[in-house]
Amino acid sequence: MRHLLNPLDLTVEETYDLIKVAEDIRENPDKYCEVAKRKILATCFYEPSTRTRLSFESAMIRLGGQVLGFSEATSSSASKGESVSDTVSVVGCYSDIIAMRHPKEGAALVASMKSAVPIINAGDGGHQHPTQTLTDLLTIHTYKKKLDNLTIGVCGDLKFGRTVHSLITALVRYPGVKFILVSPEELRIPESIREDVLQKNNIPFEEVETLEDVMPKMDILYMTRVQRERFFNEEDYIRLKDRYILDMNKMKYASDDMIVMHPLPRVNEISVEVDSDPRAVYFKQAQNGVYIRMALIMMLLGLKA
Repeated sequence: MRHLLNPLDLTVEETYDLIKVAEDIRENPDKYCEVAKRKILATCFYEPSTRTRLSFESAMIRLGGQVLGFSEATSSSASKGESVSDTVSVVGCYSDIIAMRHPKEGAALVASMKSAVPIINAGDGGHQHPTQTLTDLLTIHTYKKKLDNLTIGVCGDLKFGRTVHSLITALVRYPGVKFILVSPEELRIPESIREDVLQKNNIPFEEVETLEDVMPKMDILYMTRVQRERFFNEEDYIRLKDRYILDMNKMKYASDDMIVMHPLPRVNEISVEVDSDPRAVYFKQAQNGVYIRMALIMMLLGLKA
């Protein structure tokens, strides 16, 4: 039995195999419509989510399986004081696989130690978000036809953004990858990512505060929102939330084949006028989340089309 807690739980080869299956699902959905018949996915979400939870549910239903679960801690026995370990021990009796989101870092690891069924980390605090990373890798591969020799710009909340931390951790395994990290000083990438991931693997990167100056260098611009729920001080959030807003004026600095990605939800960091630009792929990115999660569920349950 395997779990997915971190993007590095999958080898480069396994990640590529998942991408190929996801691309086949996208092209031939009918081939997979009964693969998970009589299988049950439990979604245990201790904090709010729209895209991640619904994409997991959509993925399982499209595979012919069924879904049960809860969408916030207050609607589960966590509100009565039940531990994560006890919850997954019980939920595992009712399901074949569990997707879990939790505000505390390491919660998915704790769950995996007690669970009798595979655990998928659907986001743990500001730590990791491996299925979003798989979604991002599928999207990059779809538009760039490769995962190596790319310059990726990441802009916004790099301190608390678990999607950013997961993506960087996964991409450093591919040769020729470079990063441009765009953020205010207060929201720079954590030392753990800078030292233990980027510097340790000798990955070229630069940290800047102005987006326009570096946009011509990018193959990919990965925008993120400043996350209100991660701030302890409302004044700091208000001061920083509008620091980076991508609009069509800034898009003029980008190359014709650069793509704009975003894990969503968007607040105001990408102007709606950018949505009509063919380089804006974030809604296609959200759709890709269904296909890659279908492929992942199949892999962890040992299912074949």
